[in-house]
Amino acid sequence: MNNIGIIAGGGSLPIAIGRNLIKKKFRVFFFVIEEFFNINNYKGLDVTIINLKSAKKIIGSLKAKNINSIIMAGNINRPSITDLSFDFQTFKLAKSLLLNKTGDNSLLISIKKYFMDNGFEYFDWKEHCLELFAKYDDLTQLKPSKKARENLKKALSIFKFFGEIDVGQSMIIQNQIVLGLEAVEGTDNLMIRCMDYKKSGDKGILVKFSKYNQSNILDIPTIGEKTIRLLKDCNYEGVYLEKNSCLIIDKEKTFDLADKYKVFISTCNKIE
Repeated sequence: MNNIGIIAGGGSLPIAIGRNLIKKKFRVFFFVIEEFFNINNYKGLDVTIINLKSAKKIIGSLKAKNINSIIMAGNINRPSITDLSFDFQTFKLAKSLLLNKTGDNSLLISIKKYFMDNGFEYFDWKEHCLELFAKYDDLTQLKPSKKARENLKKALSIFKFFGEIDVGQSMIIQNQIVLGLEAVEGTDNLMIRCMDYKKSGDKGILVKFSKYNQSNILDIPTIGEKTIRLLKDCNYEGVYLEKNSCLIIDKEKTFDLADKYKVFISTCNKIE
């Protein structure tokens, strides 16, 4: 039987993928990067704690559980060169972690290749978790206003350039003006930051798309209940997601909360 190992970074994505696959009778084991482990989040799941300091130990942990296929999900931080244990396996991985300066997407592709070179197949979880993705035009009772649609049009014209440089996935638009582009701070902090830049006019929207040429190995655009609470607290009208490319954690709870707070969730296609 195929044993699937999820190498889990931060965020809710690894758990959402794992629980979805477990419901479908897959054998799933979690290998959680130490700094992101929270026992409450992984309660009832088969967990091994790992760190990025020694690739040799990570490979050993995977083999100890007879893992055949791997999934990588969640965000990671590049370790410092002073933190690494320089066994041969770690030295090979270090070239990807430290020498690759061309962006997160290239980094993640390099890490994927490293594990495949060590005999692990990459499991295409997206094929088995289609229901996690946002696929309908309007997902909530509230639909986008005319001003929200005008803001979206502005966002689409800009994201073509923003998404190609492998920086972030989100932006805030109000009055057809870009208030902020996501960088290292993440979407939540982007929303909080841009709240102070709002002027009189419409409420503004969040737009969240996948990056152009993104392999979507780890960092798939994701929203959940926390996103909806921040949209309400920051008084934004709602969020546009890229159709069939963005994940919604705990869909029904997220939709119910959005309806309660009168926040819209809609999808669209980005400009190719």
